Amino acid sequence: MMLSRAKPATGPAASSPAKESGKKKKKLPKLEDYLTNRDYTGAITLLEFNRSSGKGSEEVDMWIAYCAFHLGEYKRAMEEYQSMTKRDGCHPDVWVNLACCDFFLGMYKEADEAAQKSPKSRLQNRLLFHLSHKVSQNSDFNDEKRLMHYHQNLQDIIEDQLSLASIHYLRSHYQEAIDIYKRILLDNRDYLALNVYVALCYYKLDYYDVSQEVLAVYLQHYPDSAIAINLKACNHFRLYNGKAAEQELKTLQEMASPSFTFAKELIKHNLVVFRGGEGALQVLPPLIDVIPEARLNLVIYYLRQDDVSEAYNLIKDLEPTTPQEYILKGVVNAALGQETGSREHLKIAQQYFQLVGGSASECDTIPGRQCMASCFFLLKQFEDVLIYFNSIKSYFYNDDTFNFNYTQAKAAVGNFKEAEEVALLVQNEKLKNDYTYLSWLARIYIMNNKARLAWELYLKMETSGESFSLLQLIANDCYKMGQFYYAAKAFDVLERLDPNPEYWEGKRGACVGVFQQIIAGREPRETLRDIIQLLHNTSNMQVEYIVRTMKKWAKDNRLGIP
Repeated sequence: MMLSRAKPATGPAASSPAKESGKKKKKLPKLEDYLTNRDYTGAITLLEFNRSSGKGSEEVDMWIAYCAFHLGEYKRAMEEYQSMTKRDGCHPDVWVNLACCDFFLGMYKEADEAAQKSPKSRLQNRLLFHLSHKVSQNSDFNDEKRLMHYHQNLQDIIEDQLSLASIHYLRSHYQEAIDIYKRILLDNRDYLALNVYVALCYYKLDYYDVSQEVLAVYLQHYPDSAIAINLKACNHFRLYNGKAAEQELKTLQEMASPSFTFAKELIKHNLVVFRGGEGALQVLPPLIDVIPEARLNLVIYYLRQDDVSEAYNLIKDLEPTTPQEYILKGVVNAALGQETGSREHLKIAQQYFQLVGGSASECDTIPGRQCMASCFFLLKQFEDVLIYFNSIKSYFYNDDTFNFNYTQAKAAVGNFKEAEEVALLVQNEKLKNDYTYLSWLARIYIMNNKARLAWELYLKMETSGESFSLLQLIANDCYKMGQFYYAAKAFDVLERLDPNPEYWEGKRGACVGVFQQIIAGREPRETLRDIIQLLHNTSNMQVEYIVRTMKKWAKDNRLGIP
């Protein structure tokens, strides 16, 4: 969970597990009780007391470093081990333990140097295996051969297989990791912690119900486990909502569990997510290089605040390695491209979406299909967009963003009846006041012969550049669809706002069109009064001739018009 630090740590501590060094000290029986209860704070307090009382020894120092490591105080553990390396006759295991501390602090170069000084061992090979995975993701190293070398040295023993499973997990090969964990569990039912790892894999595969069932096995025995409760909260977030998830974490906080300290950064991060981004700017920035998801969630926060430039600055240098990172980088580039009119950013977004949607592991997932829909959307291939949207629409019936995009795709292929039904499902007020939504809805109404509803959309808007653009759309689309009355009203307002001869020509044609519809009985006769009034709003020589003709017809047909 904390294995993806991007930069060396500069703070005093972080958090996660390690390997035991040294033997339990028989003359301190209470130490064993502390360790059994995972109370590393109590253990380290006892050890420090002994050391300050003149009972210090290399063994005590090793135990202090061990407890500091398990408390997540990797910097302190590192300092303890470093001081041991400077002594004569330093225990050889100290170097590999120091390397583990460096690894968890994100100091991969230092970890590699320390590990190379330690004797060859299974732990050393596992650590170098993990280091190879880390540096292979870094453009400065990119050495897959080294990774395979240590991979080949792994044996069919539990520790090595667990390391292999963790690398599968880190590379998003979740089913392969599950297979290893289940195989080990078959022969070792008492290895309860493996249920947490299996549950985590199922969570990543979006099988939240299955994850809950597997997790319950571990929580039955260790109800105060921070990692397990946090995962349960995440499952609740996916299955229910943020409030249900937050309630689970409150339970953990009320327990005052020793393990809560270990995962406090993770829990602070997740509370921000559960609360819909509340406190994001205070909590997430310091965690960017500690919890990999912190950067992504901060990017999402900026996107929701419509601060696309900040979102882009935060993600532009990130080299994506997981589907989620590719998707988010695609979304940010798409948003920036649409905001600035940059074809380059739109092309990058399209390529990222295509990479995810076309990959063997993601092509049949919901996010994978969303990506392919987004790719075709940017390419304006709306028939293809609908193929993917239709296959996942049942999962997004109440999702406003999905329905908005679905509306545009339906309208773009001329399916205006269904486009109207989907557009009216959108409930988010911010989205409903967005010009893009309003313009599409106005066009859909007009194409469905509901020009009055389109006109009402304009009337609700405040005067602005966007309302002027909507007027132009209404005027031209209504004219094109033969809904001349509202075309005339729109051209009349446009003409008064901007005395452009084209608006008069549009208004004149629309007014004559309404007159023809009245004569044909397709418009109420009373509408002629409104049309004549609209014509009188223009000072043009042609007005009198047109009005005189209309009034003559009205008189002949006994329609009283002064």
